[in-house]
Amino acid sequence: MAFDIDKYTANSDAVAWADLDFDVFDEHPLPENTLRTLRYMCDIEYHTTCYLRDLLTTPSHNEPEVGAFMTMWNREEFWHGEALAAVLAKHGITVDYDILKATRLKLGWKDRLDPIKQSIMGGLVGGDFVAVHMAWGAANEWSANAAYLRMAELEGNPVLGELLKRIARQETRHVAFYASQARDRLKDSKKAQKIARFALSRFWGPVGSGVQEESEVTHVMTHLFAGPEGRKLVRDVDSHIAKLPGMEGLTIVEDSLEKRGIAA
Repeated sequence: MAFDIDKYTANSDAVAWADLDFDVFDEHPLPENTLRTLRYMCDIEYHTTCYLRDLLTTPSHNEPEVGAFMTMWNREEFWHGEALAAVLAKHGITVDYDILKATRLKLGWKDRLDPIKQSIMGGLVGGDFVAVHMAWGAANEWSANAAYLRMAELEGNPVLGELLKRIARQETRHVAFYASQARDRLKDSKKAQKIARFALSRFWGPVGSGVQEESEVTHVMTHLFAGPEGRKLVRDVDSHIAKLPGMEGLTIVEDSLEKRGIAA
């Protein structure tokens, strides 16, 4: 079934958490390794505005449906960050603009050059860039959705679990858009398939890698996906990616675990 962009934009809303009793964390605080992972997730959700900035320099911004989606996607991801920041605040961890700005400043020239790099790449690839963008976005959102649901399962805190499941439901809609667009665009262009396969196999990394310290990426991937159950989830994500036209056999998420020495 085709993704209904009009329905999505009409119904898009901030994730709700005002009805959840965050006071439960006063008596039952989350463990340190969980807070560390939540902080990573929070920072990356807030960083979505930078991803959007970069993509607005590419052919994607000329596509009406893609432009409408990215506007709502950015808004929803911002509120995911706000919700996670509220959980962290109950544990005495403050996430504010100055801290986020400092993280971006640490990226230095990389952050300033990213929009230029994306613009040049988009210009060179042309219209097929949108197909690559959609395939990359699908991989990111499939893995993010798995991460939120895995965290809810691992922690077992009913309040945190409900919040993460609400976030995951919005991530599921993001997956639906990216995946439907990627399928349609990739099946119509062998060139797009080759470029997308090359980009994913050579350059894809877990969401947040390149922004966060590698030690933090490894912590999150280990926390969520180490062991047999975690590896099964990762293989499920890879199986979805591999079903996109031209992506058969790719195992980019599992490869990212192997690269970091995370045990199955």
